[in-house]
Amino acid sequence: MIDTVLEFFNELPSWIVAVTTVVASASAITALTPTKKDDVILGSVLKVLNFLALNFGKNKNADDK
Repeated sequence: MIDTVLEFFNELPSWIVAVTTVVASASAITALTPTKKDDVILGSVLKVLNFLALNFGKNKNADDK
């Protein structure tokens, strides 16, 4: 049991880096994309990226308001 807990905490930094990288990348892409009305496919991708970038609630992009 202790070994499992120690293994979890040993792997935790790599998970934090991975999640942070996904959120930062999604934030950068959504910030650089001018509008989601340009393309239907891009709009669908932006919805997913905005969710991954934690752009919801009061943190929405100007297009989403």
